[in-house]
Amino acid sequence: MPNPTGFLEHSRELPSRRPPAERIRDWFEIYLPFPEERLRAQASRCMDCGVPFCHTGCPLTNLIPDWNEMVYRGRWREAARQLHATNNFPEFTGRICPAPCEASCVLGINDPPVTIKEIEKTIVDRAFAEGFIRPEPAEVRTGKRVAIVGSGPAGLAAAQQLARAGHHAIVFEKSDRIGGLLRYGIPHFKMEKRLIDRRLEQMRAEGVEFQTNAHVGGNVPVEDLRREFDAILLAGGAEHPRDLPVPGRELAGIHFAMEFLPQQNRRLEGDTVPERDAILATGKRVVIIGGGDTGADCLGTSHRQGARSVTQFELLPKPPAERAPSTPWPLWPMQLRVESSHEEGGRRDWSVATVKFTGDEQGRVTQLHAVRVGPAPACAPLPGTEFTIDADLVLLAMGFLGPVKSGLLAQLGVALDARGNVATGADHMSSVPGVFAAGDMRRGQSLVVWAIAEGRQAARAIDRFLSR
Repeated sequence: MPNPTGFLEHSRELPSRRPPAERIRDWFEIYLPFPEERLRAQASRCMDCGVPFCHTGCPLTNLIPDWNEMVYRGRWREAARQLHATNNFPEFTGRICPAPCEASCVLGINDPPVTIKEIEKTIVDRAFAEGFIRPEPAEVRTGKRVAIVGSGPAGLAAAQQLARAGHHAIVFEKSDRIGGLLRYGIPHFKMEKRLIDRRLEQMRAEGVEFQTNAHVGGNVPVEDLRREFDAILLAGGAEHPRDLPVPGRELAGIHFAMEFLPQQNRRLEGDTVPERDAILATGKRVVIIGGGDTGADCLGTSHRQGARSVTQFELLPKPPAERAPSTPWPLWPMQLRVESSHEEGGRRDWSVATVKFTGDEQGRVTQLHAVRVGPAPACAPLPGTEFTIDADLVLLAMGFLGPVKSGLLAQLGVALDARGNVATGADHMSSVPGVFAAGDMRRGQSLVVWAIAEGRQAARAIDRFLSR
């Protein structure tokens, strides 16, 4: 316990965001520096709660009270050690995780919770700056080879754990760069990609090997992996997007979010996107369908590309401003969330269903036709509420339906569960012996913190399998 009365002496405080008018002109992260003394004051708010529910709120069971105390006392090296004991990549979770730990903080019962996420991010950034984070190669090599398919947070966490256990971990990534959705799905203003690169440098020094442009089930035959490796981990994510099968869907100018967002990240990596393939919001009336994190990412990206206007529709009703009674502490609260992108402009609207799209003579979308709907789960159309909005670019950000079934999964012949994800036992092994699964490919679309936790758990199961 850092300070017995810290939660009484200090109120919750977060670093300020750069002014919206300034930050939409660049792609850098949006938060201003937070002075150390103020951060240590925030760490002192961690109270002697008896049972730290933040442990169970976090899928990684992070040792949150422990490193809060280390920060309060200025013992940064020890804080970094405690943080990395359960989390391979706190620089990722500290930026893009929605912080279920804070939602379950005991202080949050009747007061704003501890700023766990900001403290976490600061610990790891300081640890890198002061050289606390170094490669940790295994002292003894087992000679066992493990193929990890997918380089998102689940695959990377598993690869690092397996390499440190002495196995030869090789990560296969179908794209041209390592990182999965961390690289091409998360906008730079939420997480700069240099953070991935500095962690990959550590992992390479620990013996992890990376192969890019390696599409397992495509240009890399599945049979080769079965023959050459002692175990395979499927960590390819949930990449099958939810579509909107309404009249006019085939019109040009209607795209999935994961067609739009990766292009901008590639531009910022220095790549050239051919003009015929470019999806840009510049000067356009943009409509985003989907009110979640991906929709907010499309919103912020559209602002920075110079959209003429941006409207974001959500099928479900507008959440309450405060925690809904249906989700009491320590559950993840159902409530309205205002992301940084929402501060930058645009219009949000709830309880709206798209009926159809219409376009011009060239086959490009020009209008979205919608209707207001009643409460979930029926979301029945309300007569007389139909309306039309002009649209030059429509982005579908309605979530994902699980992993892509063709290619890799079909060739391996792994069993799927009722939701279409890879079915596994408690040991993360699929129906095919020696083939394991982790992350979104196993549990469906989820959080980065769950992906890292799944990768760590799968690595432990694979280590046990190889040690038999």
